Amino acid sequence: MSSMSRARVARRIAAGAAYGGGGIGLAGAAVVGLLLAEATLARRQVLANGSSPYVPRADGLYGGGYATPAGEPLRLTLLGDSTAAGQGVHRAGQTPGALLASGLAAVAERPVILRNVAVPGAMSDDLDRQVALVLSGPGPAPDVCVIMIGANDVTNRMPPTRSVRHLAGAVRRLRTAGAEVVVGTCPDLGTIEPVQQPLRWLARRVSRQLAAAQTIGVVEQGGRTVSLGDLLGPEFAANPRELFGPDSYHPSAEGYATAAMAMLPTVCAALGLWPAEEERPDVSRREGFLPVARAAAEAASEAGTEVAAAMPTGTRGPWALLKRRRRRRMPEVEPDPHSPEAQTRA
Repeated sequence: MSSMSRARVARRIAAGAAYGGGGIGLAGAAVVGLLLAEATLARRQVLANGSSPYVPRADGLYGGGYATPAGEPLRLTLLGDSTAAGQGVHRAGQTPGALLASGLAAVAERPVILRNVAVPGAMSDDLDRQVALVLSGPGPAPDVCVIMIGANDVTNRMPPTRSVRHLAGAVRRLRTAGAEVVVGTCPDLGTIEPVQQPLRWLARRVSRQLAAAQTIGVVEQGGRTVSLGDLLGPEFAANPRELFGPDSYHPSAEGYATAAMAMLPTVCAALGLWPAEEERPDVSRREGFLPVARAAAEAASEAGTEVAAAMPTGTRGPWALLKRRRRRRMPEVEPDPHSPEAQTRA
């Protein structure tokens, strides 16, 4: 599917989500039976390969060495599904939350308190509950929230308009509370090893369509997105033994590090911590201002691409800034075991 065609589909899905339209199907009824059969076989193979429900608890304080009497720690919260939770690795420091928290602490030179409310298996309709949990505490709202969601919506055939509606609503509530929001959009499911043709081709197409529609919904609510195609996409397909875990579905420690490296610059930019000169479009990196639907479609086709709101109006709707930020390697760091956050999760 071309970028322009994907932009049109994404715009239709986002419009349906915004105005309460019905489900716009991403797959014809004629292939539903085949899809269900292939999906069942893929799930069985994932379970047979050793998928474990265990998720390391990574909540806690990171970058404690940067603490000063006058400075408050930054608050980072993760929401979403198993990818946000860190399912598939064995140590807290290998989870995307821990990697982002330690990277953010290093860039900001401030401690970071990490809280993770993501749940393996969650779909976008669980974000309502997760956001309520995040905002119900006595303390202030998070400084920045990272949401990673969408894969389970595809595999469970949630209507994309419904999926985007729940995600956009979650972003709106978090932004209203004062938090910056960065969303890792639906990863490319077409390169998971257990998925066979023709489901592989269709899974890739559906994943990218949902990712583009998610981007429109998020940007219109004041959030930013990062395409996570690399998470389960071409780069991972080239090195499946290194970047996938034992179940051939969830990322390995190296896979999560790759995803965290792609998201960290956007998280920092959302908080105003990235160098100002890097916020301007770099023509040599094919960055620039585009109608939001076109930017969303291009981002869905190229992993690690950021989309953020720019100009509010235009002949083809809102405009967005498309960025291809350089990644930074981050060391694996465990949370401070003596922090109150870590002890409450022990």
